[in-house]
Amino acid sequence: MTTNASDTMPASAPDASRIEAIIRGRMGDPFEILGPHKTDGGAMGLTVFAPDAAEVRALTPEGDEIAPLTRINPEGVFWGEMPEGFDYGTPYRLAMRAGDHSWERDDPYRFTPVLGEMDEYLVAEGRHEEIWKRLGAHPVTHEGVEGVSFAVWAPNARRVSVVGQFNAWDGRRHPLRRRFGAGLWELFVPGLAMGDLYKFEIVGAHGDLQPLKADPMSFRQEQPPATGSIVHGMHRHDWQDGDWMESRAKGSLHDKPVSIYEVHLGSWRRGADGEVLDYDTIGGLLVDYLTEMNFTHVEFMPVSEHPFTGSWGYQPVGLFAPTSRYGTPEQFAAMVDRLHQAGIGVIVDWVPAHFPSDAHGLANFDGTALYEHADPRQGFHQDWNTLIYNFGRNEVANFLRCSGTFWLDKYHIDALRVDAVASMLYLDYSRNEGEWIPNQYGGRENLDAIEFLKGTNHQVEARTPGAATIAEESTAFPGVSRPVDQGGLGFDFKWNMGWMHDSLSYIQNDPVHRKYNHHQMTFSIHYAWSENFVLPISHDEVVHGKGSLLNKMPGDRWQKFANLRAYLGFMWTHPGKKLLFMGCEFGQEREWNHDVSLDWHLLEDEKHKGAQSLVRDLNRVYRDEKALHALDCDPHGFEWVDGADDERSIFAFLRKADSGTRPALVISNMTPVVREEYHIGLPEGGDWVELLNTDDEAYGGSGVVNTGKLKSRQEECHGRSVSLSLRLPPLATVILVPDR
Repeated sequence: MTTNASDTMPASAPDASRIEAIIRGRMGDPFEILGPHKTDGGAMGLTVFAPDAAEVRALTPEGDEIAPLTRINPEGVFWGEMPEGFDYGTPYRLAMRAGDHSWERDDPYRFTPVLGEMDEYLVAEGRHEEIWKRLGAHPVTHEGVEGVSFAVWAPNARRVSVVGQFNAWDGRRHPLRRRFGAGLWELFVPGLAMGDLYKFEIVGAHGDLQPLKADPMSFRQEQPPATGSIVHGMHRHDWQDGDWMESRAKGSLHDKPVSIYEVHLGSWRRGADGEVLDYDTIGGLLVDYLTEMNFTHVEFMPVSEHPFTGSWGYQPVGLFAPTSRYGTPEQFAAMVDRLHQAGIGVIVDWVPAHFPSDAHGLANFDGTALYEHADPRQGFHQDWNTLIYNFGRNEVANFLRCSGTFWLDKYHIDALRVDAVASMLYLDYSRNEGEWIPNQYGGRENLDAIEFLKGTNHQVEARTPGAATIAEESTAFPGVSRPVDQGGLGFDFKWNMGWMHDSLSYIQNDPVHRKYNHHQMTFSIHYAWSENFVLPISHDEVVHGKGSLLNKMPGDRWQKFANLRAYLGFMWTHPGKKLLFMGCEFGQEREWNHDVSLDWHLLEDEKHKGAQSLVRDLNRVYRDEKALHALDCDPHGFEWVDGADDERSIFAFLRKADSGTRPALVISNMTPVVREEYHIGLPEGGDWVELLNTDDEAYGGSGVVNTGKLKSRQEECHGRSVSLSLRLPPLATVILVPDR
């Protein structure tokens, strides 16, 4: 059917080509025709597109008629000349009727912009540090009318509309105003409110209609597999963690005890029938459990909204939206608040390294490679079938930086653990020759990503004092945790992947062969202070066929648990902060499965219960004994007593703090042989006591312990003038301290 203008169209009405652009959804800037405009004769005319209406009248806000509008196109375009005195700023409403149904609404095209020129400038410069306050969907009162302000960055689009149930998902009805300065599009839609579902409909750079896009800055999204964005605005939570936040801002974590419990929210615990729990329920259970277990922090695997549950959150599309799988943004905020009030820090995994190619996400957002690189040699991750951000583009880098600081600022998150940093740093990451493009100097370093990471860490430090960033970085890239002004990337900590690989390789050996691999447990000390390290036993080590931590251990059931306990004791006393994946603390036997709960019933078995009790006590001792944590990031906090006893697979070392703090002597026996009258050199004389022994019967061990006071004597050993003898238990780690 043709849509030519009516034969009775007034001469001063809009021209047919513009009317055609509106009804065909090809109008790049709707404010050129819709709303009030001067006619050729100088009077004011009003154009309205209302395809579901048969009649339209303009009214005053009080309900008095201003003028009727004429239907000038059968597709629903109405126009009318306004009376004298009507101008661009004159408020009005629209009264509509179709059959027996009548309704009123405000016209989106009578309102002035919500975004200002400074917004455009800062977005273009990549320096809008609170971009979430301006882009996205915000319930506001604009020029006295309640509604929602929509704004999105799509510089190459020919047309952008907001669609939803409120306009029958018809992209012709609410096209956005084009802001040419920075590629922004915006529209205030009166009458909408929290809870309204929406997406953006975009006509791309080449005139092709894109798949409907979720809002990159939505604060709430539909629960997957649905993909819509939900008008929500900033979460409304009355924070009660003021003491925690004040204390956090006063210092860093480098000299504090940090023992992190890594959690996947969907599989830590589930309901009686296997149902996923919400943030409220999980938060309550976590507070009780983490308090009992003496962990200082919890780290959540990515909580940003993500379409594929099997990605565990590492392929996010909603970098400003807590996943709706477990509830609302308010519930997520309340969970963080509750943890803080219990004295537990909160870390979240943040993923700026890549994003999925799902049609509703950022991929080809405005019909071009906007967020990603166009060349797959730069813009596609072969390992994960995901896309790589264009870190060199100001607007993209700013979007990502803001997504990180947003969680720290608005959700009071204490640290970001940045995923897959190595893949960001190197242009040839997991690529063969010819599959990557060198940088401007011919090198393999991704200079744009390096500057992005530096900028992010600088922004975190400046905006959220006391908050930390932690890099998952698996190479020897220099200065990852060195300050930016000293030539580093600016992270506070780096995961010690080398320690993790070496120590797990060692502990999986049969004890009879460990003497040939002794260096795997000592080598980490050679570089232990080249970075500020976290020792990670993460989810990656207990999935994809790697088996559980318990089942990596060799030997029979007794030896498996003994090895596990000895290993955890070694880990908790080795320099570096600690991270342990959920379930490892009680000896989960099955490999981790994100679709089911951990096997909490195993705690009915004394061996599993004992392992859990050990981790609880390791956390307590680590936290209470300053020598075990205060100089984690300082070589003065460690000293070998005997690191060369490869024949007996024994490791002995001191952990120290300041001169007024008692040292801790750690001895690990990695064979199943009891060493009676084991002779060890001491840093000082006097009485010593056994603070913790992983072979204690309370932990499921054989009970080879040292009770009472251990008397030192003036007898040289390990190059020291003072020493003592003790019973060294099999496959165990022992911690001794002076009795003072």
